[in-house]
Amino acid sequence: MPRINLLPWREDERKERKVAFTVALGISALAAGVATFAVYLMYGSMIDAQEIRNAQLRSEIKKLDKQIEEINDLDTSKQRFIARMDIIEKLQRSRPEIVHVFDEIVRTLPDGVYLTGVKQTDKRLKFEGVAQSSTRVSSFMRNIDASDWLKNPELEVVQTSKTSGPGSSFTLFADQVSTAGQEDAGNNGKARKSGKSGKVMASTGAR
Repeated sequence: MPRINLLPWREDERKERKVAFTVALGISALAAGVATFAVYLMYGSMIDAQEIRNAQLRSEIKKLDKQIEEINDLDTSKQRFIARMDIIEKLQRSRPEIVHVFDEIVRTLPDGVYLTGVKQTDKRLKFEGVAQSSTRVSSFMRNIDASDWLKNPELEVVQTSKTSGPGSSFTLFADQVSTAGQEDAGNNGKARKSGKSGKVMASTGAR
């Protein structure tokens, strides 16, 4: 007698498919988890490598900043050294100028005028003295204006007082000429001038 299977074969097939789908889903989830973990590890490794490179870059940047600072310090020291050298050179060039200036004061001072004080502030000279008349002061100013070592005479005051004796006391300002190569021009100018001289007294001398 033949045997008849009464179980519904479609239901068995559906269960098998369901089991296969569940297994496939589990395998897919596991694969996705493994892939995600691998990607996480890969990106973590990339981040760590980039952080190492960033640390190296920061270290190199600090070294470069230090070198730039040292270069700037050297440049500042160089500029200071050049400035000191310029000052020393100017002082060396101006050393003989004061001799020429005092010699020129004597040459520009006309007869009838004598000085009681000479004061220099930077390149500005202040003359205090006594003249027999205002005409003598004007002559003094003309001589200064024609000088190679003095220029820009400016008369501040001329007054007659009992303490100054016979004559008028005056205060006059002039500028010192400081130019390279002025010595030769000054010598040539002195040769053309008359050899007039006056009397120069110390700044502490009595009027």
